[in-house]
Amino acid sequence: MSDFWLSPPVAMAVFLALAYGLYRLGGAIAPKGEHSVNKMLPYTGGEQPMPMPEMLTYHAYFRLALLFSILHVAALVLSTVPRDPASYRMAMIYLVGIGVSVLVLTGEEEE
Repeated sequence: MSDFWLSPPVAMAVFLALAYGLYRLGGAIAPKGEHSVNKMLPYTGGEQPMPMPEMLTYHAYFRLALLFSILHVAALVLSTVPRDPASYRMAMIYLVGIGVSVLVLTGEEEE
């Protein structure tokens, strides 16, 4: 019978029920506050909140993610280059290709 309680699905169900019970108990004993318009505003120390900045588009996030991916792969590849002149020449060609990719990704986007 002890193997039944130690099986992962049963243990997860027991702890999930325990967590839900604690959540409901906390909600029942918590003091009820009154509704306020300012309740959901960010705390700014008494100052007016700053206006929201312009949101980036999906394309900007994609380009940024691609840029970081290329740079991280480049760092991984270059850190594993063998120590001989032929490999260094190939690494320099690789760096030039990475540089072109970075220039393309950081260039101005035409809309």
